[in-house]
Amino acid sequence: MKHLIFFFFIVTNAQALDVQNFKKPVDQDLRKQLSSEQYDVTQKGMTERPFKNKYWNHKEEGIYVDVVSGEALFSSLDKYDSGTGWPSFTKSISEKNVTTKLDLDLGYPRTEVRSKNGDSHLGHVFNDGPKDKGGSRFCINSASLRFIPKAKMEAEGYGKFLYLFK
Repeated sequence: MKHLIFFFFIVTNAQALDVQNFKKPVDQDLRKQLSSEQYDVTQKGMTERPFKNKYWNHKEEGIYVDVVSGEALFSSLDKYDSGTGWPSFTKSISEKNVTTKLDLDLGYPRTEVRSKNGDSHLGHVFNDGPKDKGGSRFCINSASLRFIPKAKMEAEGYGKFLYLFK
């Protein structure tokens, strides 16, 4: 019986991180689960204030996941100080977990970044990032993210991403 319970735990953790299992909660649940700022950013496409957000100057090792669905989005290894006041990354952990779309809200074209399954507005991607790392700058709202410290990744079900830090 012990073996069956242990096996179930492993399968459950693996399924929890399968990108197909990340789902966006219904709006009523989102309103309970998110702060008003998180809701406005992720669901209404708002932008938080620069230099007044949780992760713009955050330097701890770990990964950043979608606050709505839990999808793994960015690694601290790809984070850099762009001087903009928002968390900036050179790339996402997996292109499977992010989508982009044309954004004309300000009257000129920008590329919006969204989480694949959570469909959360994350921010925008620009082509003015570090050239030696591909040239992309993913300018992301802290309010759309939850940080998982490297030391807690295994316990929170994100152990499969520990390879990033080896």
